[in-house]
Amino acid sequence: MKIRVNPDKCQGHNRCYAVAPDLFEVDDVGNASAANGGVVPDDMKDDAKLAIDNCPEFAIEIVEE
Repeated sequence: MKIRVNPDKCQGHNRCYAVAPDLFEVDDVGNASAANGGVVPDDMKDDAKLAIDNCPEFAIEIVEE
């Protein structure tokens, strides 16, 4: 599974980072990006889905499974 954060949609709420800090990086302004090139380890797929579900801007998407 691979995810990405759409920078045009991200508003810096950081809910993704709050629920899955190993999967996201946050810049100085608070905008998130996917860590590790967006690759989600098998044991963290549920965390990634939780982050996707908790993003109020729908900025996180799965780009491949």
